[in-house]
Amino acid sequence: MEFKKQYDVYLKRIEKQIETFFSVPQIPQKSVFEAMRYAICGGGKRIRPVLTMAVADIFGGDAEDAAKVALSVECVHNYSLIHDDLPCMDDDDMRRGRPTCHKVFDENIALLAGDGLLNIAFENLSQENNFKNIDSKKLVSIIRNLSVASGVYGMIGGQVVDLENEKRTDVTLSELEYMHRGKTGALIKGAAVCGCLCAGLEENDDKVLMIEEYAAKLGLAFQIQDDILDVEGDQELLGKPIGSDEKSGKSTFVTLLGLDEAKNSLAEITNAAKNAIIPFGEKAWFLSELADFLLNRSY
Repeated sequence: MEFKKQYDVYLKRIEKQIETFFSVPQIPQKSVFEAMRYAICGGGKRIRPVLTMAVADIFGGDAEDAAKVALSVECVHNYSLIHDDLPCMDDDDMRRGRPTCHKVFDENIALLAGDGLLNIAFENLSQENNFKNIDSKKLVSIIRNLSVASGVYGMIGGQVVDLENEKRTDVTLSELEYMHRGKTGALIKGAAVCGCLCAGLEENDDKVLMIEEYAAKLGLAFQIQDDILDVEGDQELLGKPIGSDEKSGKSTFVTLLGLDEAKNSLAEITNAAKNAIIPFGEKAWFLSELADFLLNRSY
């Protein structure tokens, strides 16, 4: 099956989960559900849940179970986007071609919608009877993995370093990579490991370690391409203004390396990601093509 068709299979699975899970109950606090639904139904590439489902497929995980875990991964991702867009953070007005959550629902409801998405992610994972082939012990491992990936040693930690690096003119390449291993890379790696755990693998399995290496490289490549697109991307395709990093005085891979060298680094890291999964042979074809897809994406 060609890459786009398989990608669409995964997209349909996660969109079905989102549509089923995020109805709006007619209760006094329904506004927060409306804001949560607005945020998570706003489109996007769904890279992280796709990664969870694709990795689970490689190791024989149940497709429906993997889609339910992938839903929680996407909830965590979208919580982070809501908070990242807030005036106290990046102060962005547009996301995926639409007004950001706080522009539609006001800042207070948007903040709580982000909190709601984070909490509901773990509410979903903690209901053992939701899953056919994932037992409670493995669900605890999944919950722990996703918690660490999104927490102060992962995504939140990277965001803190990003805020503290703003306006600095002496940020080094190693500091930038450290920040993005947390802010962007940790959840991408966490999503991939969740796929391994869905299929019953143990966290210290050599196969998991190879997937971690692949996903870590993929996350770094993803961020480099983001930085490149912020310089030369198409604003209409991106769904948000370009040049925002420069206006904010942020250090990026482009400001530190230059555009040409950033592109060279992107190609090298993408190749390293693909090399990490060579031992899986043809079973990893989708992951290999996913790396190329992200290398060449325009949004």
